[in-house]
Amino acid sequence: MLSWVSGKILNWCGWSIVGRPPGIKKYIVIVAPHTSNWDFFLFLLLKFRFKLDARFLGKHTIFIGPLGFIIRKIGGIPVNRSKTVNMVDSIAEIFNSNESLILGISPEGTRSYSTYWKSGFYYIALKAKVPIQTCFLDTRKKEIGFDRLLYLTGDSGKDLNSIRAVYAEKSGINPALFSDIAFQNRDSK
Repeated sequence: MLSWVSGKILNWCGWSIVGRPPGIKKYIVIVAPHTSNWDFFLFLLLKFRFKLDARFLGKHTIFIGPLGFIIRKIGGIPVNRSKTVNMVDSIAEIFNSNESLILGISPEGTRSYSTYWKSGFYYIALKAKVPIQTCFLDTRKKEIGFDRLLYLTGDSGKDLNSIRAVYAEKSGINPALFSDIAFQNRDSK
């Protein structure tokens, strides 16, 4: 029922769903462009539409009280970024110790413009040996959905070129805030 309702809401709002999630048990799904608070709700509807048991990371500060309970129920995993924990290793270990895991990450890490993407998703995928599923919204075409499933090579420049090809023509809700698809201080441009 939730799947049907979610699809109808997207349709009523004028969004067309493109593609399908892969039929594999472990992968990271990157969602972009992330330029508005509305992105989260749109991607959440897409998650429900396909009955994806996808998890996502969020600042630990939003996991408080009734809101925290709801966020956990819909797949949220609290992350305290102020702690000196190697997140890449920790999350890769979670992948390695689970039979199935779909983890949604917004590589931009913020709704504001940035000159680079956070690289954690990339290094988690490499360390856990899982592919990356690209997921997008495009306000120009009013499309939301899934594009390529990427198996990383370990050459960040080459892999980022494959990612750029997916998002090159995509436009977020606030297009000027779509961050550059590059990693900070890396040979990836």
